[in-house]
Amino acid sequence: MIIGVPKEIKNNENRVALTPAGVTEFKKHGHTVYVQTSAGEGSGFADAEYEKAGATILPSIEAVYEIAEMIIKVKEPIESEYTLIKENQLLFTYFHFASSEPLTHAMISRKAICLAYETVEKADRSLPLLVPMSEVAGRMAIHEGAKYLEKPLKGRGILLGGVPGVRPANVLVLGGGVVGMQAARMAAGLGANVTIMDVSLPRLRYLNEIMPANVNTVYSNEYNIREHIKHASLIVGAVLIPGAKAPHLITRDMLKDMNPGTVLVDVAVDQGGCIETCKPTTHENPTYIIDDVVHYCVANMPGAVPYTSTLALTNATLPYALQLANKGWAKACRENAELKLGLNVIGDKVVYKGVADAWGLPLTDVETLLA
Repeated sequence: MIIGVPKEIKNNENRVALTPAGVTEFKKHGHTVYVQTSAGEGSGFADAEYEKAGATILPSIEAVYEIAEMIIKVKEPIESEYTLIKENQLLFTYFHFASSEPLTHAMISRKAICLAYETVEKADRSLPLLVPMSEVAGRMAIHEGAKYLEKPLKGRGILLGGVPGVRPANVLVLGGGVVGMQAARMAAGLGANVTIMDVSLPRLRYLNEIMPANVNTVYSNEYNIREHIKHASLIVGAVLIPGAKAPHLITRDMLKDMNPGTVLVDVAVDQGGCIETCKPTTHENPTYIIDDVVHYCVANMPGAVPYTSTLALTNATLPYALQLANKGWAKACRENAELKLGLNVIGDKVVYKGVADAWGLPLTDVETLLA
């Protein structure tokens, strides 16, 4: 198969979808790899390293899309890429269709094969291609939240861990999944008082067993959220419903109950955000203020630490990408239920329920298209 790796062009996205080590693996299986020039520079990989591994460097994004049968990316295509996508071309990347109606319709109109990292799912309901970036984003949420709590950045002027004689900050984490667990652990390590909320009692029991003593677990409901936001200096939104829009756990009217300078970090922004006042921001302009509350809603948080993020992501994606290349997407998805759940759009048909529900589109049974 002919593999194409374009340079990411979303604002401040420095990750790359394939490392030179990944090129070597594809070459071992007899595939051809084309990489756009400078695609890996943001993550610390020079063109010469890709060439040494066996890739061919192409001068433009147009050239990569034109020649490739499978495009491997990190982020969803942006508007300037839509017309480059060919009918029946396989795109393997993060899509988050449920948060973007224009992207959904664009991929349908291009009749592409869209296999989304974020909905590849194991039998135990875990999301193996989302986990590594969730781990990065969860940890970063505390780094960024702590920074924007500083007074010059319009925060409350609170040090998360406090100092002897001064109480540490209260941190509220909404969601006890991978993001929430990593955020809570990082905040606890800095000495904050941490509360983590979830609707799953088995998950709360598990977290209660493994978390440090300064992490408390509380059942998530509107009453409890409203009570805890009154005292929290940093609130992290970490709720995910695979392939669907995140629910709004913090509504606009709740901002008035927060202290001025409270910081909200919505890690669920890729899926529409779990904070009603959330809107996607960039690393260039990461925050905005509503009702004296600082909102940090960067949609590609791991892009700020691209070396770590690229290695973590490609460690997870490469085995799946090799299956797609070795067998072709249809056979690979027939034989691997995890990959089959990654299919969101096939040609002009939506085959993932969360996407169809989000935009009121007809849902086609994926099995009929794979038969």
